[in-house]
Amino acid sequence: MQSYTIGQAARLLGVSPDTARRWADAGRMATHRDEGGRRLIDGRDLASFSVELAKGGSGEEDASYTSVRNAFPGIVTAVKLGDVAAQVEIQAGPHRLVSLLTREAVEELGLEVGMEATARVKSTNVHIDRV
Repeated sequence: MQSYTIGQAARLLGVSPDTARRWADAGRMATHRDEGGRRLIDGRDLASFSVELAKGGSGEEDASYTSVRNAFPGIVTAVKLGDVAAQVEIQAGPHRLVSLLTREAVEELGLEVGMEATARVKSTNVHIDRV
């Protein structure tokens, strides 16, 4: 399972590293330490937290969220596989993006809940890039 540093988690959540540290210190985000002493967040825990955060709001109304060339870096929060098609959800800060793509594409990219990915939006199409 992929784990994220506080800084990486902050970027994916659209907040400052200080905010992410405060959330971890307050017990809002479950963390553990690696052998080097760095605090890490498991990908699945971060995915769940990002969904909860988006539903409840971050409480930081002055934070700005931008789309640079329609790219939304975030974390995969759900993958639903069908026989031929698949649905992938990404939480990118306060934005929830959903893409319908082939099952083969999801398997080739190795997409799973908790991993970092970027949703690229052009008109009404959402494309997923694995980071």
